Amino acid sequence: KIINKCVYSVLGINMEGQKEILGTWISENESASFYASICSDLKNRGVTDIFIACHDNLTGLCDAINAIFPKTKNQLCIVHQIRNSCKFVPYKDRKAVCADLKKIYGAVN
Repeated sequence: KIINKCVYSVLGINMEGQKEILGTWISENESASFYASICSDLKNRGVTDIFIACHDNLTGLCDAINAIFPKTKNQLCIVHQIRNSCKFVPYKDRKAVCADLKKIYGAVN
C-alpha cells in the first residue's frame, strides 16, 4: 500500500557553528496550523530564538515562525531562489545562467 505523507525536518546551526537536527515531524498535509505546532514544539523543547529561517516559503510558514519567534529573519533557500529565477530564462540559456548564479551565491562576500 502506498500512502502520501509530509515529512518535515528542522536543521539548526548553533552558536558554535555545529549543525543539529532539531526534529522530524510527519503530517497528512501541509498547513499553517501544522507549521505553528512545529514552532511551538521547538519553543517548548528549548529553542529560545531563531536568527535566520531559511525555507521554501510555503504559505503560512513565515507567519507561523514569526508568531512564535518574532525576531526571526526569513530567507528563501538558494535552491528555490534559483528555481524562481530560471522561470524567466529561456530553456536553452538555463545551464549558462545557473552556472553564473552559482558563482554569485558561492562568492565569499
